[in-house]
Amino acid sequence: MKNKFFANTWAFFKRNWKLITAWLLIVIFIEIGIHMHMDKKVLTILVFLFGIFSQAFTGLAAIIAMIPILGPLLVKILSLPVFWLLNIIGYYFSLIMIKKGYGKDMINYRVVSIVFALGFTIGFIIARLI
Repeated sequence: MKNKFFANTWAFFKRNWKLITAWLLIVIFIEIGIHMHMDKKVLTILVFLFGIFSQAFTGLAAIIAMIPILGPLLVKILSLPVFWLLNIIGYYFSLIMIKKGYGKDMINYRVVSIVFALGFTIGFIIARLI
């Protein structure tokens, strides 16, 4: 029983070494930033960018999603605000561009956004069916 636990733990670390390394770097960078009295806004932006480019957030969400029953629900709840934020940014950008006289371009932008959202939804449904 004990050997199986260690074998499974070793296999987990072996499979996810990049994700674990990325999160260790994030934690170390936050600790160093706080210790050196770095501006919290700059620290937040740097950690966010590193997390996006290293796919640390995606990997953490995947590991959370592996928890039976509650994991997928928790990931859905956590990812919903991201879509809201993207939608808010799109509307804000649209308002600014319309005020500057780019109304026709904004119509094209909205059509592309709707097609993307529709394709994303259809892809999600097909993935669930398969």
